[in-house]
Amino acid sequence: MGKDTLPNLFIIESLTFSDETAERFEGGILQQILRLSGKESAYYYIRTRRELKNIAGRFGRSQFRYLHLSCHGSASAMATTLDSLSFEDLGNIFRPHLNGRRVFLSACEMTTRSLAKQLLTDSGCYSVIGPTTDIYFSDAALLWSSFYHLMFRTDEARMQRRWIKAHLQTTAKLFGVSMNYFSKSKPTAPIKLTHVDPKQE
Repeated sequence: MGKDTLPNLFIIESLTFSDETAERFEGGILQQILRLSGKESAYYYIRTRRELKNIAGRFGRSQFRYLHLSCHGSASAMATTLDSLSFEDLGNIFRPHLNGRRVFLSACEMTTRSLAKQLLTDSGCYSVIGPTTDIYFSDAALLWSSFYHLMFRTDEARMQRRWIKAHLQTTAKLFGVSMNYFSKSKPTAPIKLTHVDPKQE
């Protein structure tokens, strides 16, 4: 898995102006937590579609294996501070950079079949994972920090499917969040993490 990539997290975040004023920078907090555990990461805050496209290319060149998107969204689009992007737009932007990678979404309602199909089809991406409903900022920051801490503590070199499911199951239950897990082999058939036995593949 990800033979030519590094087992590190690349974080891209985009929020509303009101979020910025309230300093709800989940991605920035996540990077600090990773730093405390000695894990390398990259963090970029963007406000426009143009910036997103530029940073997506930087992600591809970075060779970091895991992409974490922290933003607002819906069942049909992702929002940056100043722009709205359809899932087709996101697919066109990210597909060239996802071979051997995994995508984690901290965005309400975005982890749908339509987005997974755009990101997983013909990209080489291993998985697309994220919540299925609204989630409070505080819960999201704690959930993802807990998940990544558990994952990298279990195996710093790679994320195995069984451990992704196990640790997401644990954190999803803890915070009362429903999660979707879309895989390369089944891009339109999500695994519901709140109902999966974490000991099974």
